[in-house]
Amino acid sequence: MSGTRREIPNDPGRKERILDAALDVIAESGVHGTTHRKIAARAQVPLGSLTYYFAGLDDLLAQAFARLADTMSRLYRRTLEAAGSVTEAEEAVVELICGPAYATERDMTLIFEMYAYANHNEAVSGTTRTWLERSRESLTLHFTPGVARALDALIEGWPMHRAFDDAPLDRRLVTATVHAVVGIEPTRP
Repeated sequence: MSGTRREIPNDPGRKERILDAALDVIAESGVHGTTHRKIAARAQVPLGSLTYYFAGLDDLLAQAFARLADTMSRLYRRTLEAAGSVTEAEEAVVELICGPAYATERDMTLIFEMYAYANHNEAVSGTTRTWLERSRESLTLHFTPGVARALDALIEGWPMHRAFDDAPLDRRLVTATVHAVVGIEPTRP
């Protein structure tokens, strides 16, 4: 045994709890209302733990948004990988737009906060670009790059409208729109 305490963490999930707590605080208070103290209290860790894992609040926020983007990208990817045909892929896209799993109210709040913060933080801007690339890459499992880009805009944009509209999305309209966009270019073989 070499003897230093730092070799064996006494709370191995602490960093992830801090990141999850940061996302909770951002969802409740916005980036502008997020503080080290609020995050530490939510994560139930000493305030000093944040400086151990993160260079500062900007670093913590950037890593929290990277965690959000990764989680959502994996869900997006799994949804499209499960589709066995172009028709099923169209249905998967409709589910991403209309369904409850991809863009919950909390997710939308966090996405809005991430996009706004990305305008002022290069690391989060890079995370956002990477997220969009991963989304389009997942869509190209079934669709051409041009169609993938258009569908990704629908998947990102329509839930934004849903977040502020008083009426639920018309699933038939979404389905017809997705089908029309897919018909613009030949699909992948």
